[in-house]
Amino acid sequence: MTRNTLVFLATAGSVALIAGAFVFQFLGYLPCQMCHWQRWPHYAAIVIGLAALQIEGRVLPALGALAAATTSALGVFHTGVERDWWEGPSSCTGGGNALSGDLLSLDGPQLIMCDQVSWAFLSLSMPSWNALFSAVICILWIMAYRRS
Repeated sequence: MTRNTLVFLATAGSVALIAGAFVFQFLGYLPCQMCHWQRWPHYAAIVIGLAALQIEGRVLPALGALAAATTSALGVFHTGVERDWWEGPSSCTGGGNALSGDLLSLDGPQLIMCDQVSWAFLSLSMPSWNALFSAVICILWIMAYRRS
């Protein structure tokens, strides 16, 4: 495969994961704070990918790989929080230490807890699937880097 084919596939992978996240959100699976964290590197990877299709060199594929590795690592961290392997941010986990009375109001925004699995397939939650698919995307970026 050529460098640009690999860049296109990696970029399309991030687009697909973001699109999937929005489909789940539309279906009522609202994202938690850590879910939003996992989206930002995908947004960056999409912009990087669009630029890398126009600009030759190794810098942009390296940045794309970094973005994909970041969201994959965040997915692993989020999975660990869901499975009680380690503590997550107090602002969105079961302890709720950062919750105020205003957030608990029925009229306020709905708070989605980061340590609760809202959907799973084959015993893997959405953050787990993001971690796996993002690792594959990272490999595509690395392959593009090596072909530059």
